[in-house]
Amino acid sequence: MRGIFVSISLILVLAGCAASEAELEPIPGSITYSGQPRTKLTKAPVGSTVTNRLNDELGRPAEETYIIQPDRSLKLVSRHIIEFRDD
Repeated sequence: MRGIFVSISLILVLAGCAASEAELEPIPGSITYSGQPRTKLTKAPVGSTVTNRLNDELGRPAEETYIIQPDRSLKLVSRHIIEFRDD
């Protein structure tokens, strides 16, 4: 009985490891919200990053980071809220 429990636990742990992270979806204000930009970034090296500041769905200031792909498209890799400190 203990062997079955260990086997099931191991399967669940491995299944959790195999699950890929969900990709970020563009929101209004994102560079790729209406699809890829019509102009390609020809001078920027592949793998370089591009940042974009916008307001998120709740109106909070946010910053997105994109990576330039080999086909010159942009891949959204992160979005974080910009928090201002009250001093």
